[in-house]
Amino acid sequence: MEEYPIEYYTFFISFNEGDYYTCHDLLEEMWMTDKGNLFLKGLLQLSVAIYHYEYGNVKGARAMLEAARRYLTPYSPVHWGLQLEPVLSYIEYAQILLPSLDQVPFNEIGTLPKLPSIYLNIEV
Repeated sequence: MEEYPIEYYTFFISFNEGDYYTCHDLLEEMWMTDKGNLFLKGLLQLSVAIYHYEYGNVKGARAMLEAARRYLTPYSPVHWGLQLEPVLSYIEYAQILLPSLDQVPFNEIGTLPKLPSIYLNIEV
């Protein structure tokens, strides 16, 4: 099995638990040491997109989903043990679900359509 940085493994745990803020911190730490790694940047943007959406920043989520799609597409079908087709399909579907508004007040976040769940796993 290929070895990856511990932060990468921890990212999967945090992502699957819905802790997207921690995902951002983990991936940013890795990306800051290798800014040419656009795969990590794409996963970072995906995490940030979901985080933004959960707090009503629809415009930010829309921008981050598009950035994630752009960064991750060249790495398809598999990179660092991650099957990217399901991730890219998720991004495409989430982009369709996002309403055309820019943001909603925090007390109205529950009125936004729920994004589907996605679980990420490293394949060995």
